[in-house]
Order: sequence, then structure tokens, then C-alpha cells
Amino acid sequence: MKRKNISSGTPWEPIVGYSRAVRVGKQIWVSGTTATDEKGNIVGRGDAYKQTVQTLENVERALKKAGAGMKDVVRTRMFVRNIRDWEKIGRAHGEFFGKIRPATTMVEISKLISPVMLVEIEAEAIAPR
Repeated sequence: MKRKNISSGTPWEPIVGYSRAVRVGKQIWVSGTTATDEKGNIVGRGDAYKQTVQTLENVERALKKAGAGMKDVVRTRMFVRNIRDWEKIGRAHGEFFGKIRPATTMVEISKLISPVMLVEIEAEAIAPR
């Protein structure tokens, strides 16, 4: 099967050796994604809800480049710095996925790559064609 690597253009991808997303056949895997803008600046400092929204918008962009959309997501994994923010993070996740309802996991972790990052999300999708 043909493999397609999708890049977001961030400087970390070639350094670490990863792609924002990878598509093989109908399956798409979106790497751990955070609340960065096009220039790599963190959006929503100190606000778990805003960071989750930005993160999911970034996931959506990666899926679009891979030929899919949020409706095609079958699984998400949320890594959060403070599990007490679960309602804010969950509310944002629900705004994107409330009708789609993918399988999901939310776990608290001790750190992300930057101390101002509050959430990182992975997604898996099955494209319609």
C-alpha cells in the first residue's frame, strides 16, 4: 500500500524524525499535536480549554491534508498536564466530537515538551476513500 507522510512544517519534524500524520490506505494516524499556531507559538497559555480547541483545529488541518475530516476519527488520546482540567478539555473535545464519539483516552502526564503546554492529542481516522 502507498504511504503518504503529511507535514505541518514545524521545525521539530525533521529534527525528531516524524510526520504530523501518516496515511496508509484508508488509515490515518495523527501524531501527538499541541496548541501551536502556524509559526510554532503556543496558543492559549494557561487556558486548557483554548489549548484543546487549538490542538483539535491542528488535528483537523492534518486530517484534511490526508484526505479526511473529523467525522472520520475513530480514536483520540489526550495527554493532559493536570487531570483537574478534564472538564475544560472534555468540553472542547465534545464540541468537535460530540456527534462522532470516537473511542478516547485521557491521561495525566507529568510533562510535555514545553512547560506551557497543557494538552497533547493523538488521533486515528479511517478515510472514506
